Amino acid sequence: MARIRKVEISNFRCIKQLTWLPDSGVNCLIGPGDTGKSTILDAIDLCLGARRSLQLTDADFYRLDVENPISITLTIGDLDDALKNIDSYGLYLRGFDPATGTVEDEPEKDHEVVLTLSLTVEGDLEPEWCLVSDRARTQNSARGLVWSDRVRLSPTRIGALAQANLGWRRGSVLNRLTDEKADATAALTKAARDARAAFGDDADSQLSSTLTMVQDTAKDLGVAVGTRVRAMLDTHSVSFSGGTISLHTDEGVPLEGLGTGSTRLLIAGLQRKAAATASIVLADELEYGLEPHRIMRFLDSLGAKETQPPLQVFMTTHSPVALRELSGDQLLIVREVAGEHQIMRLGSESDVQSAVRLYPEAFLSRTVLVCEGASEIGFVRGIDQWAYANGYGSIAASGVALVDCGGGDADKPYTRALAFQRLGYRVGVLRDDDKKPSAEIERQFKDCGGAVFHWTNARALEDELFLNLPISAVGRLIDYAEQQHGDQQVDSQLRSESSNRVNLASVRHDLEMDALSLETRAFIAKASRKRRAGWFKSITWMEEIAREIVGDALESSSGELRNIVFDAFGWMHNA
Repeated sequence: MARIRKVEISNFRCIKQLTWLPDSGVNCLIGPGDTGKSTILDAIDLCLGARRSLQLTDADFYRLDVENPISITLTIGDLDDALKNIDSYGLYLRGFDPATGTVEDEPEKDHEVVLTLSLTVEGDLEPEWCLVSDRARTQNSARGLVWSDRVRLSPTRIGALAQANLGWRRGSVLNRLTDEKADATAALTKAARDARAAFGDDADSQLSSTLTMVQDTAKDLGVAVGTRVRAMLDTHSVSFSGGTISLHTDEGVPLEGLGTGSTRLLIAGLQRKAAATASIVLADELEYGLEPHRIMRFLDSLGAKETQPPLQVFMTTHSPVALRELSGDQLLIVREVAGEHQIMRLGSESDVQSAVRLYPEAFLSRTVLVCEGASEIGFVRGIDQWAYANGYGSIAASGVALVDCGGGDADKPYTRALAFQRLGYRVGVLRDDDKKPSAEIERQFKDCGGAVFHWTNARALEDELFLNLPISAVGRLIDYAEQQHGDQQVDSQLRSESSNRVNLASVRHDLEMDALSLETRAFIAKASRKRRAGWFKSITWMEEIAREIVGDALESSSGELRNIVFDAFGWMHNA
């Protein structure tokens, strides 16, 4: 069945210009909010949907500019015989080159035969649908799709009004499953007559005063109303349409009363059954109303895992679960670049696929900060919480996601960062300085606009904290370490890393005397970051000390600690 080969949108809502060649299977649009993902789905629906009129306003024009008309153009391939009928559409049949995305009026032998449908809305808000053809234009000929073809091509929308598909209404998925029809006219006519009679008997007593007044007034005016006026159901108040028939449980409960998630899941499954006659599906915010395990079933129902996709699906999501379930070739990032919208496929490269599996939420953000390890993740989160509690903005509000590289190879943060950078994300790296990355990979990252924040003088994060924070904050950090690990472990690590030159008692004495030397600070730092026994080596621990201890002490810290933190947060908030 038909597939959309090319989408062209101009001057519609937040989109000034977009040209896109969608895939014939699942096309899942992702990215931060307000980038136009839902607008793209709406554009497809408005252009291809079976409707004769539209309710549009000036707000539907890009920046309210009604002088430039809205234009939505869809090139449709995989046409059946009816749509390739020479008598009906011969003048409008064109050729599509999938390699270049070009559409020509004179199809080449190896080009796919397509039709191009366009919706144009001028400042008068009157929509005009027509098929596009240079040949027809030169002959002053214009026409649109036959209504029956519009109905067949109309996409199924699984959204807020999805319940409409659980009845035999016009365009519903039930009407597309088979050619079977149920005639409810006779049954509804008899039911209406019985209801009118029963209601009339009850209404005589309930409305007796009003009926008497009407009877008397009619008699006074000489209006013939018979011997008795009655209140009965209007004979025209019952609709005898197919939409009157809907699905119910065996107990007679309408399926339209199902929960939102259940309704969407059922319709997705029915749409899969109707793929032969209705092959295009639109699903905005696919996760709406669905638990994680049902999101997986929803995607399976639409054929997301099938080698030969049964449906062409256009969907949006902000669900990390959905990102993990879909392949990189099914995920597309929507972004605006230099006034024009672009859609970029994530792709199937191993570094991208692994990033999607591990950090799907990062692909839904605007800015990504790649952190060397859990310590940096916890530290940034804790400082952010402290800043928000003290009246500053949160990095979450600026659309920032944190990605943990898990330590290890010094080049690893850049490998991860470059994967995001190639996809157009704004990316920074926060790393320790005790292990230097290769100069080439850092230069490559910076040359592409990447930001790098690192501790100084071959130090790790713990070194910067213990060497630069005021003595009162150092004491609180040691208190916290004792609470988490016990004084014996803290003392043992201090002795081990200083060759018995420093122990917990001596450190406590120096803290009380306000005389903590740089050498002692360095020993404490070394002990605190001992491999596999670090005092703060978890996101939770580092987050807590950053929020409760480091945040208040930053202004009075020495060295570059304060500047590095302020620079990193300034960059994140300047997204």
